[in-house]
Amino acid sequence: MPKAYVLINTDPEVEEEFIQHLKAIDGVTEATSVYGIYDFVAKVEATSMEKVKEVITWKIRRLKNVKATTTLISVED
Repeated sequence: MPKAYVLINTDPEVEEEFIQHLKAIDGVTEATSVYGIYDFVAKVEATSMEKVKEVITWKIRRLKNVKATTTLISVED
């Protein structure tokens, strides 16, 4: 199953509200807040890479308070 990890930067102090919205997105199978240069990491899985891209582009990136994202596409064995 195609998957990607999305590293997300947000506006300050949106943790609780943001993580709830992120976890509610269909295709996001894991989400957590992290310390460092990123604020959140989300794991996205879907039936095709096209659907993974749609979740990232049309759902995650359009969430309120998202400033920037970096996407890491998983390489399957």
